Amino acid sequence: MAELDDIIHQPLRLKIMAALNALPGATGLEFSRLKKLTGATDGNLGAHIETLAKAGYVSVDKAFVGKKPQTTVTATATGRVAFARHVATLQEIIAGKQG
Repeated sequence: MAELDDIIHQPLRLKIMAALNALPGATGLEFSRLKKLTGATDGNLGAHIETLAKAGYVSVDKAFVGKKPQTTVTATATGRVAFARHVATLQEIIAGKQG
């Protein structure tokens, strides 16, 4: 059986990856939307997004919409594969297919 992904397994990062993986392909979520979905504070969410970005699981795009900064987070192909593996491992555990 595959191992759980320690980067994704942390509860807030799991919520972030679940939210991003529910979207089609290259679609991302704005920071404020992720904050609302996860219930995280700005600083906590930012730190966990940075961890996911360093692992190559998400990309972070910063832009200005008018005069307001906007940060969009998108799951990368690597992140989508890692999330799918993590979920598959959880499903194996639930099904009792432990090696």
